[in-house]
Amino acid sequence: QVQLVESGGGLVQPGESLRISCAVSGTIFRLFTMGWYRQVPGKARELVATVTNSRTTQYADSVKGRFTIFRDNALDTVFLQMNSLKPEDTAVYICNAQNEYNQVTHWGQGTPVTVSS
Repeated sequence: QVQLVESGGGLVQPGESLRISCAVSGTIFRLFTMGWYRQVPGKARELVATVTNSRTTQYADSVKGRFTIFRDNALDTVFLQMNSLKPEDTAVYICNAQNEYNQVTHWGQGTPVTVSS
């Protein structure tokens, strides 16, 4: 059974940094493009960033230059380093794994990030 378990969310002040992580089990991590999405109540889920197994990344315009996604295949874990956080970054951050060969997709439960003074 594939499991994606996020951790590291919390409350930070504007301008601060936070790193969240997503540990994957039950499958072969290197087969998947990993991604982070975020969701605010009443709004559609938004793509934040993705990283392929070959380390190609893409970012939403709203986080370019502030967020960095990276993966550690030895740990079966993907990270999202978030710098210069803004109140509008407040959301539940949800980990996503999409198989690069058959597009089967798995989701985590999410970790909440709140940016507030």
